[in-house]
Amino acid sequence: MEHAVIGAMALAFHGVIRASLDADALLFLEGRSVESLADEFRKSGFMVEVRIGDVDDPIPALIVLQDSHENRVDLLAGLRNLDSKAASRTVPSDFEGVPLRFIGIEDLIAMKLFAGSQKDLDDARQAMAVSRASLDVSLLQELALRFGRKERTLLDSFLGESGG
Repeated sequence: MEHAVIGAMALAFHGVIRASLDADALLFLEGRSVESLADEFRKSGFMVEVRIGDVDDPIPALIVLQDSHENRVDLLAGLRNLDSKAASRTVPSDFEGVPLRFIGIEDLIAMKLFAGSQKDLDDARQAMAVSRASLDVSLLQELALRFGRKERTLLDSFLGESGG
């Protein structure tokens, strides 16, 4: 199953260090059901909580995993308006022998703009600052607009602040 590490771990991968008490990943389920995946995690010994979003929720479903040490991972089963090509832009990396895929920087920034909290907006600004030389600005503009006009306006404001 395809996935993309998102959140604070993805920020760190892209050069922005921020503390977090959990890990987050976006799942590309490709026909698998949330409940069957949750059952697999239960069988593997994880404590599992499944949250199904309502029609207005940008996250259709969330699987919260916790182990016996209280480590937590939030698995998002999709994100409304995320570009369908986001999975193809993930960046592979190895973490202690485990192959992971990290969300691409442009997708990460657009997602942070969409999330919209002050912390998320600060994350987006910092990610833009550390990745400025390698950012595909036109792709980022397109991705932000997929989430909405507000996100594109925020991005344009951030680009103006940074001289881009």
